Amino acid sequence: MMSDTVLLEAEVNPLIDATQAAGLEVGAIHNHFFYEQPRIFYMHLHGMGDTAELAKKYAQAIGKTKLFPANQPTSTANPAAQTGKELFDLATLDGFVNYKGVVNGPTYKYTVGRDDVQIVAMGAEMTAAIGLNSWASFAGKQADAHIAGDIAMLDTEVNQVIKTLRQHNLEVVALHHHMLGEQPRTIFLHYYGRGSATDLAKGFRAALDQLGKGKPSGMKH
Repeated sequence: MMSDTVLLEAEVNPLIDATQAAGLEVGAIHNHFFYEQPRIFYMHLHGMGDTAELAKKYAQAIGKTKLFPANQPTSTANPAAQTGKELFDLATLDGFVNYKGVVNGPTYKYTVGRDDVQIVAMGAEMTAAIGLNSWASFAGKQADAHIAGDIAMLDTEVNQVIKTLRQHNLEVVALHHHMLGEQPRTIFLHYYGRGSATDLAKGFRAALDQLGKGKPSGMKH
């Protein structure tokens, strides 16, 4: 089992205690963003064993937190608000990124897997669905947009991706792992930028273009 939990600062260590009491492992604790208020952290949880038992352990770990479904506030949707479909030129962005994204309310998000490598953790192959992916989420509007995202890299790709992001005026926000014991080692980089959505999409695409270079191990055949 792998999970990613979104926490306020004051919630981090109580969840660590609850996770360990439930018999699960903490895999990583890190930020994803700059400038957010209040400060948000992300904690990855790991576990191995029977599926039903892992579900019980996870429910025990998060049972007293706002992560637990029964403790979450009721969402208030605004159906009159513009969505990403109206705010962005989706066809133009898709053309630059060379993928199709997904509209989620006022945002537009790309999720790109790593089909060029096989990453194994806890005896299971990591896929895009379980978190081995690079992503970019656009907010704002076409002419004045924000981008936030994550790049999944092998260690040999890290500094070239950093160089490329900075060449496109994207800020490097965090550099960290998400998993324990995976082979080959996988590093994740969070980035942020503001500008025209077209320029931001070009920066994301340029970072993706650095992946798959200089990796002698872990390739699928």
